[in-house]
Amino acid sequence: MIATQIVAEHNYFMTEHGDSRASEFTGHDRRRLRQAMRQAASARLFRRLQAVLRVAEGKSVAQAADGAGVDRSTVHRWVERYRQKRRVEDLADVPSPGRPLQADELDETLLQQVLAEDPREHGLLATTWTVPLLAAHLGQAHDCPVSERTLRRRLHEHGWRWKRPRYVYHERAAHVAQKKGRLCAA
Repeated sequence: MIATQIVAEHNYFMTEHGDSRASEFTGHDRRRLRQAMRQAASARLFRRLQAVLRVAEGKSVAQAADGAGVDRSTVHRWVERYRQKRRVEDLADVPSPGRPLQADELDETLLQQVLAEDPREHGLLATTWTVPLLAAHLGQAHDCPVSERTLRRRLHEHGWRWKRPRYVYHERAAHVAQKKGRLCAA
């Protein structure tokens, strides 16, 4: 009985002197928000909890938005999201699927097939594949337009590494000493 009277007086005071949104929050809501702030794993969640708690404590939405460094409409959204079910978890980020993959047809078998071929067989003047050459070839010959960045990422995902070719020189001929003199022979 005494607790409900204190809450009622607090809500009346907040309605008269502070933001009217503060009256929509109970003392339990404020305790729950403070406890969640202590346990917040990310800075984004902490900032959201802090803004909602400021509104719950009677600060205006504009003040809470200034403190969080966001727009007032964002704080309104956070407050509404919390008020719907009164759960702190609703303020956390939800996983999003992200951007869909580009060049879905570019898989490991196609890369392996193309990389096994010699670029000179396709009329190119290179002895090894480079990313720009490979991207152009995949776009023209296999109807698989792909950016160089995506191609590099896919090559890396499949474990392909590009290294500059090393030239292997033959051993010195046995008759070099005869040609150059005995001092140069090794």
